[in-house]
Amino acid sequence: MGRVREVLAAKGSQVHFVPPQATVYEAVEKMVQQGVGSLMVVEGDTIAGIFTERDYLRRVALRDIRPQAAAVSEVMTTRVIYVDPERTLEDCMAIMTQERIRHLPVVVEGRLAGMISIGDLVKHLSREREVEIRYLTEYITGKPSG
Repeated sequence: MGRVREVLAAKGSQVHFVPPQATVYEAVEKMVQQGVGSLMVVEGDTIAGIFTERDYLRRVALRDIRPQAAAVSEVMTTRVIYVDPERTLEDCMAIMTQERIRHLPVVVEGRLAGMISIGDLVKHLSREREVEIRYLTEYITGKPSG
């Protein structure tokens, strides 16, 4: 089973973020523009929280809060669960399942180093399985596939 660093090497380490004082509307607009389901909420070099699609649904839409008037800091998740690059993908899947989350920030020495999603894990594991199947097929048939 692979490690978080392998996923980041394949997808890149870019992390999308907003400051805590950004409006919810600005955060949602950025999520849509970037095609992501979460943003880190960062103040300077400090992780203040994470804002996700789920936060929007539960803490903004259901409470009928105006996105243009509310600050991200009012509705973000402050308990951020993160992993380091050496964590196994199996561990990450267990964390995501147990905590019912879809995004895990990757932190190295207190600094954001990337973000992985459940989709990233599925894509990586799918590629690993494809390679295994190809090599086993070649071994069994004695012929290279392709």
